[in-house]
Amino acid sequence: MENQQRGKRRDSIGKNDSDVSVNESPSSQDDGVIEGRNAVLEALRAGVTIDKVFIASGDTDRSLAHIASSARGAGAVVVETDRRKLDSMSITKAHQGVIALAASVSYAQLADIIELAKSKNEPPFIVICDGIEDPHNLGAIIRTSESAGAHGLVIPKRRSAGLSASVAKASSGAIYHLPIARVSNISSAIAQMKKAGIWLYAASGDGENSLWETDLTGPSAIVIGSEGSGISRLVRENCDFSVSIPMYGKITSLNASVSAALILYEAVKQRRFSNISDT
Repeated sequence: MENQQRGKRRDSIGKNDSDVSVNESPSSQDDGVIEGRNAVLEALRAGVTIDKVFIASGDTDRSLAHIASSARGAGAVVVETDRRKLDSMSITKAHQGVIALAASVSYAQLADIIELAKSKNEPPFIVICDGIEDPHNLGAIIRTSESAGAHGLVIPKRRSAGLSASVAKASSGAIYHLPIARVSNISSAIAQMKKAGIWLYAASGDGENSLWETDLTGPSAIVIGSEGSGISRLVRENCDFSVSIPMYGKITSLNASVSAALILYEAVKQRRFSNISDT
């Protein structure tokens, strides 16, 4: 199944993802919610992994400014939002202008994921989720990635679901076994992977290479985009190849988690069963 796709690599790396400045609004999910100034601040001091902190916009209170600064220092995304949205998120109805969303597990470092593959003497097999905001989709992709033997998964800080209890449940617990890195910039993460000799494959409906004709046996990172807008432009431009799943019916697209499953298990077939002769 070898092809000649690995001739020339695209090495131009954009400085920023196009999605990092997206204006986010609070999630309606109630899992992992920490409310109130003291509770959020103590969680940060205790080293609890926080995905996002929502703070009432227009409030000049020094206490909230301190929480925002501490949250950014801990790597959390800070989002200013309308008090009415905070009210709709609140379980206690006493949020004091701040609500944090805690992650169910701690995040890994991308370098650790790459090193894990080396320690197993295996070519890296990594999944990148670009803009997967639905927790059920992200959980399903995590579940499939772990089941397929991926070494880890990468998500961006913005325009992505975090590692909430909903994601943990949707992953059927796979979230506790698969290293997951959260990065500020997907394109920078791609550059890091390229330096490690990893080839980047963008999953796209109009991909240049058919999945069945694509060699996924080497060091690979599979990029899965959102169902709405797909993979962001800069991320796609920085990938080495674009891959499409052949479609034979009237429907021309698949759910993001279904697409991920098909591509990942094609990679599993190639990597683990390539030495089995056709009968």
